[in-house]
Amino acid sequence: MPELPDVEGFRRVLSEHTGEPIKAVRVHDPGVLREVGPRQLGAALRGHRLEEPRRHGKWLIAPAGGPVLMLHFGMTGSLSWHPSGDPRHRHDRVVWEFDDGELRFRDMRKLQGIHLAADESQAERTLADLGPDAREVSRDSFDELLSARRSRLKTVLTDQSVLAGLGNLLADEICWRARIHPLRSVTELDTNDKAALYRAMRRILGDSLKAECVPPRTTWLTGSRDDPHGHCPRCGTPLSRRRVAGRTTVWCPACQPR
Repeated sequence: MPELPDVEGFRRVLSEHTGEPIKAVRVHDPGVLREVGPRQLGAALRGHRLEEPRRHGKWLIAPAGGPVLMLHFGMTGSLSWHPSGDPRHRHDRVVWEFDDGELRFRDMRKLQGIHLAADESQAERTLADLGPDAREVSRDSFDELLSARRSRLKTVLTDQSVLAGLGNLLADEICWRARIHPLRSVTELDTNDKAALYRAMRRILGDSLKAECVPPRTTWLTGSRDDPHGHCPRCGTPLSRRRVAGRTTVWCPACQPR
């Protein structure tokens, strides 16, 4: 599932092709379009040049000389560059054609998709309900955001209105690294707990951004979480798992006592 580091990787892909005029926009499946039709998307972007893109949480925002292209990758989306003439994947939903190749938005489940804002003001309104980007939030703001909530820690960390960019993998990894149970209430966290969470988040995001994903390293929880009989990479205890709000939450009962 694309989270903040994955979307940063897609931003880098898009950044390599800014300034090039868009020759055509091919919508192979309008099911990924949100509040914009295929003709409207093509007419708004054809002939325009994408400017330097930015990322906010799991959103990728690309100004295009007036209109603003906005991509959200949901659970299975991706953005990749291909030479012209490469065979199209059956899940390539929208293709932007350039002189020397194509950008392809690929998405199997189509849970989110492509938005088009008329201008920067409209783009900002689309993002208005998001919290600060998890990579950019300060320590003081992080503490304040957690202190204002009363839910379980995992729920708060993955709430995009609190912090933008953290998903299931990152939230579990942060809790495991900080040695805090993901189902604890944030009201139980003291200053040291919040400091440990913030340090873990910064370190994990830094490493994940380099890898452009949450890496499944053997020394990380992600290296063991998909094994139904996985053990904690730190202490060897069998991992615990539970469905929370429809998503699997994984933790070490020894390192992260309730």
